[in-house]
Amino acid sequence: MSFLCVIGFGLKVGNLLLMLCCWLVSIISMNWFVNGEAIAMDAKIGVLGDGAKLWLNLWEKISGNGFKIHHQYYQYIGSKRVRKTWWRKLLMAWVVFWAVVSFGVFWFMSSQAVEKRKETLASMCDERARMLQDQFNVSMNHVQAMSILISTFHHGKSPSAIDQRTFARYTERTAFERPLTSGVAYAVRVLHSEREQFEKQQGWTIKRMDSLEQTPVHKDEYNSEALEPSPIQEEYAPVIFAQDTISHVVSIDMMSGKEDCDNVLRARASGKGVLTAPFRLIKSNRLGVILTFAVYKTDLPSNATPKERIQATDGYLGGVFDIESLVEKLLQQLASKQTILVNVYDTTNSSHPISMYGSNVSDDGLQHVSALNFGDPFRKHEMRCRFKQKPPWPWLGMTTSIGILVIALLVGHIFHATVNRIAKVEDDYHEVMELKKRAEAADVAKSQFLATVSHEIRTPMNGVLGMLHMLMDTDLDVTQQDYVRTAQASGKALVSLINEVLDQAKIESGKLELEAVQFDLRAILDDVLSLFSGKSQEKGVELAVYISDKVPEMLIGDPGRFRQIITNLMGNSIKFTEKGHIFVTVYLVEEVMESLEVETESAAKNTLSGFPVADKRQSWAGFKTFSQDRHAFSSSDLINVIVSVEDTGVGIPSEAQPRVFTPFMQVGPSISRIHGGTGIGLSISKCLVTLMNGEIGFTSIPKIGSTFTFTAVFTNGCSNTSELKNQQINNQSNSASSEFRGMTALVVDPRIVRAKVSRYHVQRLGIHVEVVPDLNHGFSSIGSGNSSLVNIVLIEQEVWDKDLALSALFVDKLRKSDCSVSPPKLFLLTNSVGSTRSSFATIIMKPLRASMLAASLQRAMGVGNRGSSRNGELPGLSLRSLLLGRKILVVDDNNVNLRVAAGALKKYGADVVCADSGEKAVSLLKPPHKFDACFMDIQMPEMDGFEATKKIRDMEYNINGRIQHGELSMEAYENACYWHVPILAMTADVIQATHEECLVRGMDGYVSKPFEAEQLYREVSRFFHIAVDENSQRGLASE
Repeated sequence: MSFLCVIGFGLKVGNLLLMLCCWLVSIISMNWFVNGEAIAMDAKIGVLGDGAKLWLNLWEKISGNGFKIHHQYYQYIGSKRVRKTWWRKLLMAWVVFWAVVSFGVFWFMSSQAVEKRKETLASMCDERARMLQDQFNVSMNHVQAMSILISTFHHGKSPSAIDQRTFARYTERTAFERPLTSGVAYAVRVLHSEREQFEKQQGWTIKRMDSLEQTPVHKDEYNSEALEPSPIQEEYAPVIFAQDTISHVVSIDMMSGKEDCDNVLRARASGKGVLTAPFRLIKSNRLGVILTFAVYKTDLPSNATPKERIQATDGYLGGVFDIESLVEKLLQQLASKQTILVNVYDTTNSSHPISMYGSNVSDDGLQHVSALNFGDPFRKHEMRCRFKQKPPWPWLGMTTSIGILVIALLVGHIFHATVNRIAKVEDDYHEVMELKKRAEAADVAKSQFLATVSHEIRTPMNGVLGMLHMLMDTDLDVTQQDYVRTAQASGKALVSLINEVLDQAKIESGKLELEAVQFDLRAILDDVLSLFSGKSQEKGVELAVYISDKVPEMLIGDPGRFRQIITNLMGNSIKFTEKGHIFVTVYLVEEVMESLEVETESAAKNTLSGFPVADKRQSWAGFKTFSQDRHAFSSSDLINVIVSVEDTGVGIPSEAQPRVFTPFMQVGPSISRIHGGTGIGLSISKCLVTLMNGEIGFTSIPKIGSTFTFTAVFTNGCSNTSELKNQQINNQSNSASSEFRGMTALVVDPRIVRAKVSRYHVQRLGIHVEVVPDLNHGFSSIGSGNSSLVNIVLIEQEVWDKDLALSALFVDKLRKSDCSVSPPKLFLLTNSVGSTRSSFATIIMKPLRASMLAASLQRAMGVGNRGSSRNGELPGLSLRSLLLGRKILVVDDNNVNLRVAAGALKKYGADVVCADSGEKAVSLLKPPHKFDACFMDIQMPEMDGFEATKKIRDMEYNINGRIQHGELSMEAYENACYWHVPILAMTADVIQATHEECLVRGMDGYVSKPFEAEQLYREVSRFFHIAVDENSQRGLASE
């Protein structure tokens, strides 16, 4: 495979080189003659002589031939006219010549590689031999120095200054000076006549060694007491001092072993260190040698005779060398240990060398021998080295020779390679263009699929929500109205959940945009509370909302997207919270910056439910908003709110917190199985917060809870007119506030935060609120003579169940209050569906919200008109004046949608005509007609809304042109010179591209399904104003 890659690379390189050479030669030759350089050279020929003329002629031939080659290359090779006969001969000759050259290059480079390998092996082997020899000499010198130490302090002192313990400690502490020794021992010279006295003095018997040599033992089997006494002989050499590592040799007679005896005799006769032949060491049973030095009584002259040395001998100092481990330690110090194999041999007997280290197996014939000199002239040692692996292939020589051969092959292959390359590039280009078309088609199909899915899901939802809105216009009591509103809010929340996937697609394409409409933030949070109230009551989780009084009643922004953020955050809290509370707070940013009140609410002892929570201050610690000037928003209409959603759920593990806002990522693999969800809610929320010029963050403590906080910038909806407060759409509190205004309520709650929430919701109904921590204080408030001022008593279930006797006493106190007025009404506030029921009080289920609280108070106190409230209806006098008598055409193939739109418009006096197809709409809107506006569905069978609008605009354009040219009389067309009926798109498609396409196709507006009735009214009123201006010359038939 590598050979083919080399050939391909060589072909490309050769192709480029040949084309470059031909181009250079042709360009140089052409410029030479065109620019008149030849004339100048002719003038110089006479000066330079015949030699210059010869070189000039040669250059002309080369340049001319180069131009011809360049021309012939493209004419013949480029057009494939070369005959195969002479081309093959030339190619074969070329291949043979360069094959010989490449083989010579390969032979030369291979021999160089072998020589370099030999030099490398020799250098590495000599280095190891030198290091081993140097370290051995160092150890040998220290052993010799120790012999002098023993002679001085043992034999030269009386009594001796050295004992076994001293010797062992000294040798152990100085072991670093002898890196190659495994241990050091000293054997004293004892004559036979001195043996008995010596053994009594030492307390042990001199043991023989030859039995160990005949039968070696392992470490675990060795026992010095089991050795036999040394036989009777002229003299003995028992070991009296030994290093701890070889302490097992103490009491062993070195003269009883043949190898050791010879070693001792040579050492004392020569006065130098001598080595034994390799043998198995006692106890360790590893291969080793012993270096022996004689210890003399007095200093001997250098020319002392052997006899004098023998007589002056006091003992023998031996150093034990574990050859295998010592050589291994030495090699481990080198980085190239794994590169070569090392063998150490004792070659005293050259015919039978003894292996001291390494294996005898060799995979490579290349070997280097380095001599070793360990100081004993009698013993011969050498180190043999070889590479561990076989010699590598001479890749450099192979690739060089093959490259030379491949380049030679390029001459015949250049044209073919070039054409193939060009063809491949063209094919790749066409393939890429085809893939691009497919990708674009897939993107269009994705958009169409999203639009279709949106339409198919939102169309029936439009009917559901529309019918619910129409139901609100019937006679319902306050409880039924609350149920309908909850159903409406749930339907809207369902649509928002369906749109999450569509929102994610729009976010990815960068087409997500926000609306700027007026909305009531408090009403939105009440709706969200209604959505999650059932789940919180089932779990017994406290769910509450508190909005600061400094937050304006009306804001301008995108209420749907704001609701979506709150729904996502509260939905996650409901999912992961089984006890405690979920608390939503809304403040102004400058309010948080200026006051410590918000910060103190996060204390564990002062929370909504009493459970500890994560400190919300950590959730906004990184917000850039808090680093700005606190008066940045005070001088403008911008309202910067900060919203916190606090829960006491399971929390988020620290390892999962970095990916919280990542799309389709959840805390763990089991989360989707236990709690469900797609994992895109938080990522969408973060994008929406960014579009609202805000920031989002969170803090979470496992098993404590989480707090999510975000900021959002809106416009003050109450800054231009004071009437906006009195025109709150869908606000239950305003309709009921007049019924409760002037009343006083007593809230009994020991928790400050929870009492603050209850006070907030009751005050929204216009009721004055007093808060007491317990029933005893409640007695005081009622018994102080002010009982006539207290109309309502709201008690937390926790306070009521704490002392039932006290609760009964409190009820009795209420009954015995002043009879001139009705006694205060008693209400219990509870979280759980299964709470204790009381016959003395009315139960109010949390979460508290204005509509539900008003309905409960009206039902219990018998105030208000339960049957005539039409809370969903706008005051709408201006809308009625606009719509009364207007003739509007509604076109939709869905009968339910037709009924919803018609009912919404007929409520304000509009004359509505319905059509179920595009063809009928075209025929009805053919001028002259009596219609003031048209609502057109986009997706309809046979003829869709776009096609119908196009035909209508074409008819209007044709008639307007003919009227202007006088071909048609204005009288025949109701004295109108310009016909343009406002057409509004009415579809369930929410993709922004569809909105833009509606405007391009000639439509005047866009209404999304499921739509609010108010949205229809706004669009119609806007286009009626335009219609009045544009049709002022013809008048409206409906007026």
